[in-house]
Parts: sequence; C-alpha cells; structure tokens
Amino acid sequence: MKIPNRDEAWDLLTQYTTNDALLKHALAVEAAMRHYARVFGEDETLWGVVGLLHDFDYEKHPTPEEHPSKGAEILRSLDYDEALVKAVLSHARHTSVPRDTKLERTLFAVDELCGLITAVALVRPSKRLEDVRVKSVKKKLKDRAFARAVNREDILEGPEALGIDLDAHIDHVITAMRGISEELGL
Repeated sequence: MKIPNRDEAWDLLTQYTTNDALLKHALAVEAAMRHYARVFGEDETLWGVVGLLHDFDYEKHPTPEEHPSKGAEILRSLDYDEALVKAVLSHARHTSVPRDTKLERTLFAVDELCGLITAVALVRPSKRLEDVRVKSVKKKLKDRAFARAVNREDILEGPEALGIDLDAHIDHVITAMRGISEELGL
C-alpha cells in the first residue's frame, strides 16, 4: 500500500474534477490539513494528500449513495494506503465510518469550515481572506440562511472531537487558507 505524493494526488484529483470551485475547496482543505499536521506533529504529506483527495470523486459521483464510496473504491484499486481511504470515507457523516484517528477527526473538522470561510470571504467587500475574522465567521455560522449547504453541525462537532476551542479552530483554518489565498482567488 502506498501514499501518493502531492503531484500524483493532484493528477488524480484533476482527472475526476474540473469544477473550479471544487478544485479550490480541495486546495483549501489540503492547506488546513497540512497546517494541522504541523500543529500536531504529524505526516504533512499524508495529511495534505488526504485533504486534496477527500472529495475527488464528488463531481462524477455526487450522491450520498456514491460519494465517497466510489472514491474509496478507486483509491483501493490504486493500492493507496488504507489510512487514506478510511479518512476519505469517514469525512462523510452518511457513511457511518467512525472517525478513530486524529487524521480522520481533523479532516471532518476542517471540511465544512473551509467552505464557510470561503463563503464569508466572498461576501466581504474586498473578497479577500485577509479581511476575514473569527468573529465574522462565527456570525455567519449562526445565520442559517447564509451558505445553506454548509453543515453547521459538522463545524461545531469537529473542533470538539479534536479537543480544540471553536475560536482557535476557526483561526487555525483561516490562517491555513490565507497561506494559499492567491491560489484560492481570495
């Protein structure tokens, strides 16, 4: 079993995903996962690749019956490490795959939050991540009409499972995303 390098993961992602918003989401989650790998002293390559690939099958298989199960099948067919496959499966609540490792809990914790932070940045007059603050993210988190597709329950449950304060977690993810703001167009 192997862990793909970043280039291999990017190639696989772009083989299955052409939608710019989905590609940017993958980049945001990758950045957040790499950030947390450094915070936790974990394997930054593995964590980054997990973030990059977590939704790679979504564009072709968007239904809960298929995503991320079809992706897991593809990853296994490529002989990718089971830790990567299980993390991808566990990020989706509907799979009922337990999140037993810090890797799995972190992916779950950053996924929806990256989407919310992106949405908050896009409604700022500047449309820039540098103008996004924890306070503004929390305000929009409470506004259920804003970015309706973002699962608030996941955002609140994620940092709790990591034993991290919500404000600190939001700050970590904003910081990670700011590091690639140009790639994200924010």
